[in-house]
Amino acid sequence: MRTYSTRASEIERTWHVVDAEDLVLGRLSTEVARVLRGKHRPIFAPHLDTGDHVIVVNAAKVVLSSNKAERSFAYRHSGYPGSLRVTSYAELLRNKPEELVRSAVRGMLPKGPLGRKMLNKLKVYAGPEHPHAAQQPRALELPASARRAS
Repeated sequence: MRTYSTRASEIERTWHVVDAEDLVLGRLSTEVARVLRGKHRPIFAPHLDTGDHVIVVNAAKVVLSSNKAERSFAYRHSGYPGSLRVTSYAELLRNKPEELVRSAVRGMLPKGPLGRKMLNKLKVYAGPEHPHAAQQPRALELPASARRAS
């Protein structure tokens, strides 16, 4: 019996939508990265992009656990001397919540061209509206542990 190997032409991509309201950022990011990478499918191959498209709405209502909003920082550097920019997660959540979610998911994907290709299938929106209704996205079921403990 021969070993089955997935071909890129055999991959059928679906669209999923996630409502990030009251979800913990790290737990949301791991589930989104899992679907983008394709690990939820039986045809997963680490050298291929077998994942689906993911739409994240309500990114502005995501929750950071254990006071990370004030303690953690996002760093940017243009490459020029003295151009390091430091922004707290609280400020990033207030001003650019899409970028906060996108960078958290990006850190959980493979590095290099394959990871960049996977990240292109992620669409993040701060509010509840998105322009991808024509793709008929399904709601992505997340585990109960992803919700903030009230």
